[in-house]
Amino acid sequence: MTTISIDRVSRWFGNVVAVNGDQHADRAGGDRSARSQRRRKSTLIHMMSGFLPPSSGQVDIDGAPIWKNQQAYRQIGLVPEREAMYDFLTGHEFVLANAELHGLPDPGAAARRALATVEMEYAQDRKVTTYSKGMKQRVKMASALVHDPSVLLLDEPFNGMDPRQRMHLMELLRRFGADGRTVLFSSHILEEVEQLARHIEVVVAGRHAASGDFTKIRRLMTSRPHQYLVRSSDNRALASALIADASTAGIEFDPAEDALRVQAVDFYRFTELVPRVAKAAGIRLLTVSPADESLESVFSYLVTSA
Repeated sequence: MTTISIDRVSRWFGNVVAVNGDQHADRAGGDRSARSQRRRKSTLIHMMSGFLPPSSGQVDIDGAPIWKNQQAYRQIGLVPEREAMYDFLTGHEFVLANAELHGLPDPGAAARRALATVEMEYAQDRKVTTYSKGMKQRVKMASALVHDPSVLLLDEPFNGMDPRQRMHLMELLRRFGADGRTVLFSSHILEEVEQLARHIEVVVAGRHAASGDFTKIRRLMTSRPHQYLVRSSDNRALASALIADASTAGIEFDPAEDALRVQAVDFYRFTELVPRVAKAAGIRLLTVSPADESLESVFSYLVTSA
């Protein structure tokens, strides 16, 4: 599998730091921060694809620098977030142009295969200007796939797609990963990320904040109480037993769920405590599940602590 490595990469535009490889984050407040997050991850993806040089640090592909490396460009397929396209071309012409730029031996056949992969054969002879946003996304994906790259970099690839198109793209990305391609994508819809990838990279305010399985990241965040939904045969008795232990910071009864919502300040002690206390009191446990180990919760915690 092709590997892209990022070594203390920073990128600035004048006095504006877009990506910071140091330990000092560029911070922006209010609405500007929300908008700048998307610019920052796009800047990082552009450096990883070789379209933008780092101001400092280095981005490598299999140990070789990507910037101004023609061979590296042949290994990478990029789907940018920006919607600007050559609208006067047909979908087929748009994909064919990229096949020809890569010098493929049979660019026409490669373009047709790529369009078929994203289910756009039916509209390939229409002008891009007539496409919906979701159709444009799929044609950009076909263009990125036309030279059969080993690395796919996708910036908000699900934008504008309807539910069926999203499901199809998700299945494609799973298949690409299973086939041994390196697939990296960004999305502001965290549910999609959670469905597709267990390994995540979180960038907050232009700085790398966390990496890995998001459930493991959550469990390492010991400064925040862990939230659990606990349902048992005797919620009142169980609550009395749990609140007496130092691992439990607070308990609320949720009538809608007929369950307890527990805040645990010591994750490992609490997970050992619940079955032991229930057994000693003769209480049957029906549900014990973490309520804040979603990617959305992890991202929210990281952002607010940045």
